[in-house]
Amino acid sequence: MKSKETSKPEWYYNQSAVIPFRFSINNLEVLLITSLKRKQWIIPKGIIENELSAQESASKEAYEEAGLSGKIVGDVIGEYTYEKWGGKCRVRVFAFKVDRVHDTWPEVESRERKWFTIDKAIDVIGNKEVKDMLKSLKKFVKF
Repeated sequence: MKSKETSKPEWYYNQSAVIPFRFSINNLEVLLITSLKRKQWIIPKGIIENELSAQESASKEAYEEAGLSGKIVGDVIGEYTYEKWGGKCRVRVFAFKVDRVHDTWPEVESRERKWFTIDKAIDVIGNKEVKDMLKSLKKFVKF
């Protein structure tokens, strides 16, 4: 997975993410955050830490990057890969039912966060694989 030019350990390339969701009147909504550099709308994700499961790590990223608490619902809803650090990162994605939105969180100064209807989230997300996961999210959660 990693190239010779990178000094990152192999486990950096195993990542997990969440699609945070909630229900409003007649709507399924998802929360997206901005990326650090390009300020594009993305989902919270990060490296799976050695002492954590993929689900635990994804939940931790939801808090650190978006200020959210909640729980993973079901199994992995999809995967995608992307290039970083001279290698290919594999990201496992989970549905995350939001129970609490915190007023302050570790990356509050670095990112914006915003709730979108599922249809609007599909429009604004750039990653095709994540877009497809958003389209199928209703299969994984119950209204």
